[in-house]
Amino acid sequence: MHFNLLSKEDMKAMDALKKHHGGAKKINETIAKMRVYETRKKILVEKGFGEMLEDAEKLVKKFPKVADYEKANNISYDENLGIGTAQVSGWQGAKVTHHAMKKIAESAGSDTPCFVASEFISVMMLTDNYIYNGDLMATLAMSENIMGCAKFCNTNLIGIPQPEARFKELEKITGKTFERNDTGDGNSALIMKNQGTVFGNFCGIEVANHNHLVYLDGVTRTALATGGDFFLNPSWSSIVAACYYGRDIPNLNFKVSMLLSAQNTIQFRMLLNIIKEYIRDDMTSPIYEINIGNATNSETFIQCAKELKESGIKGISLAAHMFINPDLGMANFNWTENAFKVLESGTDMTYKYESDGTARELDTMATYFLPEDELAKASKEIGDVIFYKSLQASKDGMKFMQKGIKPIFGKASY
Repeated sequence: MHFNLLSKEDMKAMDALKKHHGGAKKINETIAKMRVYETRKKILVEKGFGEMLEDAEKLVKKFPKVADYEKANNISYDENLGIGTAQVSGWQGAKVTHHAMKKIAESAGSDTPCFVASEFISVMMLTDNYIYNGDLMATLAMSENIMGCAKFCNTNLIGIPQPEARFKELEKITGKTFERNDTGDGNSALIMKNQGTVFGNFCGIEVANHNHLVYLDGVTRTALATGGDFFLNPSWSSIVAACYYGRDIPNLNFKVSMLLSAQNTIQFRMLLNIIKEYIRDDMTSPIYEINIGNATNSETFIQCAKELKESGIKGISLAAHMFINPDLGMANFNWTENAFKVLESGTDMTYKYESDGTARELDTMATYFLPEDELAKASKEIGDVIFYKSLQASKDGMKFMQKGIKPIFGKASY
């Protein structure tokens, strides 16, 4: 006996939402257009970010280069070992990103050069102001177009206040109702009933009833407005919804959060079954990356990678945290030894830094939820935190190189 993950009514509501945003073809084409640097820069100059972009273009020319380290240390790579892709979390908006770029540039020529990571994660609230005032687009332009990160992952927290008119529109489009509170100034917010942040427990795991539609709407609006194409997905229902909704939108990708993700091979197989339920004809999926849970060991990671390969599903990477900030789990968490075991087994992995392993004052999840005015005031300090995470990713990457393991950094480091 087999039970479909989505009902006809579920699919009808998502199809209606997609049609409302112009349909799969238009959404896909618009995302591609909005990812072009010239397109972004023209818009950003009009929104007042021109000077920041010009400085970022100068800064990136000063970035340390991986090739210099390889040459100075006679590095060669063993093709039998795995490849490690560097990922750094916490790119909290344009000012933070710009300051981190200054610090990376300053590290050139030092004994500890800082390379730019290949993947960035941001846990910023996708408010209308952040999406539409140019801040997010400027962050993406500096990260993706100038620094050359391969992926920039945004986080859509479903409890973010939105215009009440938008909820009414969503109800009309989808035929579903959304339980919400009036938050004033013409805005409303979904009611969160479980413990956690005011924007959704643990970054939005609570996706009750039909609230996955609010998640998909926020993701689509952000993608169309900024060209952002990669989004954190923390709930079982929204993962299923994303697999169905994005199956005909190749430019829309999702990362499965470690807060939900596989803590063991049983949970990993559950994810694979969800993915295969709505797999594309070419055996790819809207799911681009799965963050293996912090409780796993190297053997479990390797087994998950083996079963992913055997599944025939293409294009999905597996990630693991190297260090985490104190309020995400166990104090003094350090997965470095496990990472070496994974890579030395010939298994590829994305190695992620939620922290640099140091208990810095602003290296907490609370920092992710600072009001925009407080975030602006603390942008230099938070930019420093991002730099130290990137520096730790570089230090570990250099240790990998010394073992013949090839690390992958952003284009600006080559």
